[in-house]
Amino acid sequence: MPVYEFYCRRCEQPFTAEMHVAEHEASVVECPECHRKEDVEKRLSTFTAVTSHKSAHL
Repeated sequence: MPVYEFYCRRCEQPFTAEMHVAEHEASVVECPECHRKEDVEKRLSTFTAVTSHKSAHL
């Protein structure tokens, strides 16, 4: 399950939330510190992918 990063502008705290992609697109996330939804913004985050094949170098 993907982990998404958020930032609460009110309490100035970053936090993460684990949720399905469909849930992430449809939901409004609540800050776990101050419990507000209005001041939460999504943050861009990095990701990695694990594959079973090695990449071919050309």
